[in-house]
Amino acid sequence: MVTATITSKGQITIPKFVRESLCLNAGDRIAFEVHGRDEAIMKPITKSVDDVFGLLHNPSITPQSIDDMDTAIGRQMSRHKL
Repeated sequence: MVTATITSKGQITIPKFVRESLCLNAGDRIAFEVHGRDEAIMKPITKSVDDVFGLLHNPSITPQSIDDMDTAIGRQMSRHKL
């Protein structure tokens, strides 16, 4: 069993073994399910497509066609030939 200590502010540090086992990183969210007065289950909150939809959208950038993107990539590649 892995343990952690609660600080005076009610915070805990999730032990490295637990973070690695659950693939938790800084900024990730977790949920607690409380069962009675003597048990709580911690679960990582997984992101759904709806959570990240539009995350990279920037209204100030004009949308480009795939052909325009291919042309720009080809232009950059020709400039950086080894």
